[in-house]
Amino acid sequence: MLFPKKKIEIEEGDFYLTPEGYKCFTEQYHLKRGYCCESGCRHCPYGFNKKTGATK
Repeated sequence: MLFPKKKIEIEEGDFYLTPEGYKCFTEQYHLKRGYCCESGCRHCPYGFNKKTGATK
């Protein structure tokens, strides 16, 4: 699935740092982006399940 790339400005609340030091994007960011990347993101608001490959 291809989507046009658009520049999304990162704002407060779009991500947090995990204890390991990685950026973890929040539901707020995913909704702002506007589509599911099907990567099994921790805060996916679109309901994608990486194990089954299905969206709820």
